[in-house]
Amino acid sequence: MQGATLNGIDGIEGECGGSCSCATCHVYVDEAWASKLPAMAEAEDEMLDCAESERKGNSRLSCQIKMSEELDGLVVYLPEKQ
Repeated sequence: MQGATLNGIDGIEGECGGSCSCATCHVYVDEAWASKLPAMAEAEDEMLDCAESERKGNSRLSCQIKMSEELDGLVVYLPEKQ
């Protein structure tokens, strides 16, 4: 989320600044990458229920994805609206 907002990527708002309290950084993680992400915490799971766009099996809050070398090249898709 921080990388997207700092680089002007349209579609990821991140209104809460990464504190997992708004769901405006909702993304759909490409299926090829989903298994490489850490398990979702309860707070993220609950917040995704508040996302404006449809929640899917590959939905995540981008503010909760901590980038690492293993995630270099991560592909995510943005929902129609945040």
